[in-house]
Amino acid sequence: MRKFTMAATAAFLALSASAYAQSTVIIEQPADPVVTQSTTRVLPGEVRTYVMEQEPMDSIPYEGDVLVGRVLPESVQVRPVEGYSDYGYTIVNERRVIVDPQTHTVIQVLE
Repeated sequence: MRKFTMAATAAFLALSASAYAQSTVIIEQPADPVVTQSTTRVLPGEVRTYVMEQEPMDSIPYEGDVLVGRVLPESVQVRPVEGYSDYGYTIVNERRVIVDPQTHTVIQVLE
């Protein structure tokens, strides 16, 4: 009986050891969601030129990185680009940003 108990204990320990060998993977989600699209949006050169030639306005402080696809808060004032209703611009963290005026999605960050 003693041999049986020892054999059963050894088998139990051998099976439970495989549970300790498993690894854990932690995936962190970004704090602010980034919108990704599979289509590429071609920005007319005139839009970039227009935005770069405008007088600077007050920069809006924004925590985090200003990236293409990021949705800016509705409180951010977006100015229209003359002749191009699909584009607007603002200045965020001292950088000019071209955005979609309807969704406030960043289209391009100008350097």
